[in-house]
Amino acid sequence: MFNNLTDKLDKAFHILKGHGKITDVNVADTLKEVRRALLDADVNFKIAKDFTTRVKEKAIGQNVLTTLQPGQLLVKIVKDELTELMGGDVEGVNLSGNPSVILMSGLQGSGKTTFSGKLANFLKTKKNKKPLLVACDIYRPAAINQLHIVGDQIGVEVYSEPENKNPVEIAQNAIKHAKANGFNVVIVDTAGRLAIDEQMMNEIAEVHKAIQPQETLFVVDAMTGQDAVNTAKAFNDKLNFDGVILTKLDGDTRGGAAISIKSVVDKPIKFIGTGEKMDAIDVFYPNRMAERILGMGDVVSLVERAQEQYDEEEARKLQKKIAKNEFGFDDFLTQIQQIKKMGNMKDLVGMIPGAGKALKDVEIEDDAFKHIEAIIHSMTPLERTKPSVIDVKRKARIAKGSGTSVEQINQLMKQFDQMGKMMKMMQGGGGKNMMRMMQGMKGMR
Repeated sequence: MFNNLTDKLDKAFHILKGHGKITDVNVADTLKEVRRALLDADVNFKIAKDFTTRVKEKAIGQNVLTTLQPGQLLVKIVKDELTELMGGDVEGVNLSGNPSVILMSGLQGSGKTTFSGKLANFLKTKKNKKPLLVACDIYRPAAINQLHIVGDQIGVEVYSEPENKNPVEIAQNAIKHAKANGFNVVIVDTAGRLAIDEQMMNEIAEVHKAIQPQETLFVVDAMTGQDAVNTAKAFNDKLNFDGVILTKLDGDTRGGAAISIKSVVDKPIKFIGTGEKMDAIDVFYPNRMAERILGMGDVVSLVERAQEQYDEEEARKLQKKIAKNEFGFDDFLTQIQQIKKMGNMKDLVGMIPGAGKALKDVEIEDDAFKHIEAIIHSMTPLERTKPSVIDVKRKARIAKGSGTSVEQINQLMKQFDQMGKMMKMMQGGGGKNMMRMMQGMKGMR
């Protein structure tokens, strides 16, 4: 996400190289390029202009410390302003009610129903809540079935009344059902339309008035750019929602919606969708997003995801194997599975400082490890446990069974050997092991 914007901003900051102080003269061209980069990212013209004006006011005349270049100082100022533009502080979801009622709104195709499931899964697994999903889309034929499928995937009950065509009644009955059955969060999925219309806005306003939700969220497709911002404004004028959810940020989004939506509707972005899986949901941190846009990565989020997959008992077992020189391909496969659980590879690589720029021409797919997994699955139990027994004949058999080449087998064996030595030296320093494996993906492709 934001790759194009990141590249253009990086080029803009290079203009300031070699100067000892930020002045009117040397900052003008830089900010002109910054403004052009924002406009190309589909940021509203007035917002882009005001943004660069604020940056200029803060930058002009500042002395550059001996340890910094002017470009680095300007990056810091731009990062702070971007953070403020996108909301400043992180905003949580309001769960004060009993049950807490969350009303989901948005256009058809924005990913509202899927994200309702993601949010339910997030609250269930991360906040220890017992959520109930409510199917209030009475128009789209497959909407109720879709929500039931999503609910089955994450183990969350779905309340629906397929024969009832009154969304207000369905929502009210669902809240009664939640109170009677111990659900402490109710997530109401409402109907979307292909475009904003009076009937749609009136209907969701009636549902909102009837159930008085603690939280009203507007779901918007980040790939629609400035249109997303305009749609959000129309919904906010009618609903006065509490926050925004940006979906499809893993796609080819230019970033305009994420950067300018808070400035237009004065409502925070609360969550973002980063993939198709039910756990592809992140709390929106403006400062972390600003760092990612500027190519600084997002180490904090990367570490948080790694910690979620960290198993202390498994780590102890692995340490013992490493100490005894018994680290095998089964252990290697386990490490891969843990990385895959952290999210899609493109998103993870974008969190590593400098990696986005270094690998910008490399197409990193979600199944980037498939060749490695195929090779390991084609090995016998003995070969996985004792890789040293793998000779030329065995390599030929493994290559044939996995649909790869002997050269790829040799490459994997070399990487595996290097990783084993490194892990023995570090005795369990997981972060760098993960980095080494990610760096090896390019070769394995």
